[in-house]
Amino acid sequence: MTRNRYAPQPGKRRAKRVLCALLAVVLVVVVGSFGVRFAKQKLDYALYPRTYAQQVEQQAQGAGLDPNLVFAVIRQESGFDADAVSHAGAMGLMQIMPDTFSWLQTKLDEEDGRVYTEEDLLDPEVNIRFGCLLLSLLTDRYADLRTALAAYNAGMGNVDNWLQDSAYSSDGRTLSDIPIEETREYTEKVLRNYQEYQALYD
Repeated sequence: MTRNRYAPQPGKRRAKRVLCALLAVVLVVVVGSFGVRFAKQKLDYALYPRTYAQQVEQQAQGAGLDPNLVFAVIRQESGFDADAVSHAGAMGLMQIMPDTFSWLQTKLDEEDGRVYTEEDLLDPEVNIRFGCLLLSLLTDRYADLRTALAAYNAGMGNVDNWLQDSAYSSDGRTLSDIPIEETREYTEKVLRNYQEYQALYD
């Protein structure tokens, strides 16, 4: 019998099958890797949402803030629950205390002379506006963001006292240590949130 010299040889057929199998494995790995990254990205967006984006961006711009910082604070303060009320009485998305809300109103020059009530803190637009105002005042007052965030959580009076104590501040301007564990953890979480928002949305 005459052998067909153009017919593929057994060794070549095996090599071709191995090559095809390897290419299939590579394809599965590449597609799988892309799928995992896509799924992780979707999860990250779900974990770090930009709910109330229009209000946040508008008010942040007016207050000279990075919107990602505002989202970071809202995520930590209320988890984007506009009706949130803490055991201490802080209200709304950015968890503003009613007495702080009253003080903040003295910092505004309202053209329409509107006087806000405590219940207005549950209005997302109002809450974000005054939360951004407070955050702006604090970032202007204190030398670094960590110290400003500590004041957002614990109050300016506490932070001013800590800055005067060499146990907590070496320069009287920034906090090297935060004595209240809740406030210390709060600042760390907001800063982590901020980094995540920057990484996802910048």
